[in-house]
Amino acid sequence: MSGNNRYKGILYIVLSAFCFALMNMFVRLSGDLPSVQKSFFRNLVAFFFAFVIIRREAIPLKCKAGNLKLLLLRSLFGTLGILCNFYAVDHLVLADASMLNKMSPFFVVIFSFFILKERVTVLQALFVAGAFAGSLFVIRPTFSNMDLLPSLIGLAGGLGAGAAYTFVRKLSLRGEKGPLIVCFFSAFSCLVTLPFLVFGFHPMGGMQVLMLLLAGLAAAGGQFGITAAYGHAPAREISVYDYSQIIFSALLGFFIFGQIPDILSWLGYLIICAMAVLMFFYNLKREK
Repeated sequence: MSGNNRYKGILYIVLSAFCFALMNMFVRLSGDLPSVQKSFFRNLVAFFFAFVIIRREAIPLKCKAGNLKLLLLRSLFGTLGILCNFYAVDHLVLADASMLNKMSPFFVVIFSFFILKERVTVLQALFVAGAFAGSLFVIRPTFSNMDLLPSLIGLAGGLGAGAAYTFVRKLSLRGEKGPLIVCFFSAFSCLVTLPFLVFGFHPMGGMQVLMLLLAGLAAAGGQFGITAAYGHAPAREISVYDYSQIIFSALLGFFIFGQIPDILSWLGYLIICAMAVLMFFYNLKREK
């Protein structure tokens, strides 16, 4: 793989991280609404955004042979990941929710072993185990922790995202276009959440609608960014840069919501990011 493609992948993944941090901020600003309702409007905007690009670039609205199952799996895991992430965003400090969702690159390593048949070395397995150990400082699994359930749901969101990104990588390797992957996923998510929206709709004010529309636009940017990133370079080479979202989320959480993560959360961030950096340099050295 050329260095130019790697740099493009890095640029796309940092841009994606910033967009997803904005998305979480707008979701939180939309107020007390069900996660399913927030997910529907977020994906509805992303669907139309992707559809316009598909029409402009004259991309056929048809997947390549053998890719339908992969698109369905990408969409299923992606939808579960979004629902869990939105729940965590509404119930945790913004940086905590983002950090748990950013366990996804480690889940990508695990799922890549089973789905893409990529080898996982002993050191890579140790880095993944270290990241999970770091996540415990954020989750703090004790019965006295009132945020335990949202934290576990947030971690499940990272798992769903990791599986979804693995299927994005496989679809890209099989020649599927990024806009079609985003459009299919957004349409699938809207259809799955529509029945829950119809029977449990919560009235929204104008500002809430605006925040969800902005969340959808930010999400579309994030989806196209992550799809382009994993289309240009393997996850093992660029996934560490996805952690820039924690910096963006911590800054937005502080300036917009006045949130300051506690010392245990910061310790968890440090451990997880350290494992990500170690894995990044290990993979580069292994490739050379």
